[in-house]
Amino acid sequence: MDTSDLTGLTARARRLALAGKRRVLGIAGPPGAGKSTLAGQLVDALGPLAVLVPMDGFHLAQAELERLGRAARKGAPDTFDAAGYAALLRRLRAPEPGTVVYAPAFDRALEQPVAGSVPVGPDVPLVVTEGNYLLHGDGGWEPVRGLLDEAWYLEIDQDVRIRRLVDRHVRFGKPRPYAERWAAGSDEANARLVARGRDRADLVLRAGPGAREEPRGPRP
Repeated sequence: MDTSDLTGLTARARRLALAGKRRVLGIAGPPGAGKSTLAGQLVDALGPLAVLVPMDGFHLAQAELERLGRAARKGAPDTFDAAGYAALLRRLRAPEPGTVVYAPAFDRALEQPVAGSVPVGPDVPLVVTEGNYLLHGDGGWEPVRGLLDEAWYLEIDQDVRIRRLVDRHVRFGKPRPYAERWAAGSDEANARLVARGRDRADLVLRAGPGAREEPRGPRP
């Protein structure tokens, strides 16, 4: 995403932050679209006005996925604690004076969620959250869209996205043949599910050459 796009998006996020009460901005999109990068850039640009709370902190632990027989589909909607994520969003939307809320994060090196990783002070006006299933309308994810004051959907050319995914898996220790199979299999199955929520976004962003914003009408 080029600098002029980021400048405009930062200004849009800043308006949310200055709205007068705690707001929640969600960034959704398929695996490898660049959600965490964009969210991090926005939070860095906004400084003390924003904090990043990733959806990935609600991954089920590897031991639980193995118990459930779902380890081979890690990253699918039912391999997260969707109800826990929605509960956290509700709590974040109603900050209590003097109370810091601690959100979980996901450690890619460990491939595990880590509790209590992200402190969210009561005076931070904007929470930016990102993840695959913010716009998913099934399997316990239904409440999430209504807990976002604004939702953006980020997409990118599929070949670029898959290449990013493979490189990321390799970077965190997976052999390239395994990474390629996982990206083409489980990751792509998840990407198809994520795409179903695209039309529920307030704004669709296209990353890469010719990136542009695609405003949406009122969400269904």
